[in-house]
Amino acid sequence: MRAVVVHEHGEYRSPRVEDVPDPAPGAGEVRIDARALGVNYPDLLVIQGRYQNLPPKPFSPGKEVAGVIEAVGPGVARLKPGDRVMAQREYGCYAEKVCVNEALCHPMPDGLGFDAGVALGLAYQTAHFAVVDRAAFKPGESVLVTGASGGVGLACVEVAKACGATVIAGVTSAEKGELTMRHGADHWIDLSLPDPRESIRAQVHALTGKRGVDIVLENVGGEIFDGSLRALAWCGRMVIVGFASMKLPEMKANYLLVKNISALGLQWSDYRERDPEWVQRVQVEIYAWWTEGKLEPYVSARFPLARFADALACFVERRVQGRMILTPR
Repeated sequence: MRAVVVHEHGEYRSPRVEDVPDPAPGAGEVRIDARALGVNYPDLLVIQGRYQNLPPKPFSPGKEVAGVIEAVGPGVARLKPGDRVMAQREYGCYAEKVCVNEALCHPMPDGLGFDAGVALGLAYQTAHFAVVDRAAFKPGESVLVTGASGGVGLACVEVAKACGATVIAGVTSAEKGELTMRHGADHWIDLSLPDPRESIRAQVHALTGKRGVDIVLENVGGEIFDGSLRALAWCGRMVIVGFASMKLPEMKANYLLVKNISALGLQWSDYRERDPEWVQRVQVEIYAWWTEGKLEPYVSARFPLARFADALACFVERRVQGRMILTPR
């Protein structure tokens, strides 16, 4: 089979697609004939050696795959060859065949294509845990999503709306704002205005009668983090999802005290490792929402496996809208 192989950390265009042996499923594992591979921002960071979890070299990057099970290892009881599944693992999915533990595989509903099936995976899982678990969303609350046109951001918009929120999308252009509105946002604000520390709060206050928002799902970092924190209402909650700007913010703890607000972190992979059954339940709900028409993943670009670096370049150049897919064949 073919797979992207990283021999040394460094420039993301350095790895190449190589011929490697087909993997053999071990105990409790299945082998998936890959049909669609999700492209995620951490894939770029792990190739560069800048991610918090780095696999031993050589390795293949990639965290999610959708396809058809073609073989099962000893002890597999829930799945069988021919089943259509989406699955996630820490790395190793930029390949034509991927072995994954059965517990990390999610059967796909009838009628759902492989591209949409994998697009509804990691990003929507992250959004669901952010809204439902970490932010403890209550019906009728308002949610500001920063970086709202990206893969995780747009998933946050859709999941928050599916939960019943009033959603404000934070973006950097009218084009991106219109995209978020098509996917459930009620309003959008411009994150590119001068002095975001003040302009974000001013725009949010104009939309909320100066009350602020109940929840912020923060994907960007830097000055966007500062402005979003100031846009929270009393007893509001910020969930820190990521730092797309690569600028790690600092926060004075007294601000949390004065406004009675909370700042919470979210590391999705911890749920996968600590409680895969919880992840299974969440994915069942995500796919059910898709079946009900509440979610519509936006796949903005598809690349053959050999052009994986062109897909990653979209992150470097800040051109990502929605999800990007690699097609292994």
